[in-house]
Amino acid sequence: MSMMKEFKEFAMKGNLVDIAVGFVMGAAFTRLVTAFTGGIVTPLISMLTGDVKFDNLKWVIKSGVAEVKDAAGAVTVPAIEEVAVKYGEFLQATMDFIIVAFVMFMVVKAVNSMKKKEEAAPPAGPTDDQKLLMEIRDALKR
Repeated sequence: MSMMKEFKEFAMKGNLVDIAVGFVMGAAFTRLVTAFTGGIVTPLISMLTGDVKFDNLKWVIKSGVAEVKDAAGAVTVPAIEEVAVKYGEFLQATMDFIIVAFVMFMVVKAVNSMKKKEEAAPPAGPTDDQKLLMEIRDALKR
């Protein structure tokens, strides 16, 4: 079997296509949730917390220094970038994750409830050994 034929067989399996569609939909949904939290939830929270925006929340470890030039335009002090832990972005990403996880939980729960409930199989009849033992028991009772 050629490698291309084997790959085509693998790629066209139903489950793989379903997973690919789910992955694309999940990526699009994640982008939607990010826009929702960034455009709606975060501004509402910043309004409640006195205009504190998640993008601005950070812990500055080392302050930055702006570049200083002399009159001739030569750089006398090079710029130093700020070193900071941006925990506001992490908080926003955490909110995004919680929303996506909750919605995925609800989708899985809905799909599971729509599946047909499998009826319990009727109990199997007695085995040959059990039938023999029942006959012996009944014979002893007489």
